[in-house]
Amino acid sequence: MSAIFNFQSLLTVILLLICTCAYIRSLAPSILDRNKTGLLGIFWKCARIGERKSPYVAICCIVMAFSILFIQ
Repeated sequence: MSAIFNFQSLLTVILLLICTCAYIRSLAPSILDRNKTGLLGIFWKCARIGERKSPYVAICCIVMAFSILFIQ
């Protein structure tokens, strides 16, 4: 089953995308800052979510890790 049809896998992919984009922007901000619009602007928006909502993203990552490790 692909991640598109499984809701928990889709949430995991979205969380990983947010965390990865925020990490890449912390290392090299010029990569994501030049693409604020268009299709590649999704990565810039994910990086902004990761930066501004970082406590909530961290809690979601911990909850998701717990559910993957112990519930499944």
